[in-house]
Amino acid sequence: MTQTIHFKIYRWNPSSFEGIIKPQINIYPIKKQNCGPMVLDAIILIKDKQDSTLTFRRSCREGICGSCAMNINGTNTLACLTSINENQKYTQHRNITTIKIYPLPHMFIIKDLVVSLDNFYIQYKSIQPWLGLTLDINYVSYTPKEHIYQSKENRQQLDGLYECILCACCSTSCPSYWWNSDKYLGPAILLQAYRWIIDSRESLIIKKKRLNNLNGHFKLFRCHTILNCTNTCPKNLNPGLAIAKIKTLIISSALSIK
Repeated sequence: MTQTIHFKIYRWNPSSFEGIIKPQINIYPIKKQNCGPMVLDAIILIKDKQDSTLTFRRSCREGICGSCAMNINGTNTLACLTSINENQKYTQHRNITTIKIYPLPHMFIIKDLVVSLDNFYIQYKSIQPWLGLTLDINYVSYTPKEHIYQSKENRQQLDGLYECILCACCSTSCPSYWWNSDKYLGPAILLQAYRWIIDSRESLIIKKKRLNNLNGHFKLFRCHTILNCTNTCPKNLNPGLAIAKIKTLIISSALSIK
């Protein structure tokens, strides 16, 4: 028996007069046997066969680039990793199966499923996501002449942190980020910040500087441990735990000074 799935996709075109006034939901029927197993396969098929104006981001199709992040049936995730079988919802009174697709929530929409990540990347740059120059005992910076090696134990501390692909699924699921994205860094950026703080190759002086830069009511402590970020992460990471560890480091540092 042929199964037809109805994809309900958010549409908004700022270049059209109608689009500026009222976004809309378009319904695209897809026969399951004519489509690949993932939601991204269906979206590409819709663009190729039904509506060439549909706009979305995609690249690797392997869950590595994070380009195809969107809201699918109420969950922020990657379309390339989301199975059609596991996300189709059966509506009994209409005898149809549907999948609802929206752009990432509470972000400036450029067109259809594409949102602006400008602020997100500016925040990422603000944490200086690279190893700083090592400082000697006289607080003079210099470039090491030899490689700085890590033990296996120190390297393992980065597991669950470096895998973040900056897809913004976690940050756009966080209520604190929804209302304070101009100040609060959000779970994705804070997880990245902890990745550089905990790196054993970083100097103690710069680690303290990183912690001081994060120590603020809105930058870090706006997190209320709701854990939407952890629940929605398509890479199964735990930003909530990383944020909690940053808080612990800052509080421990403040107590040691006193």
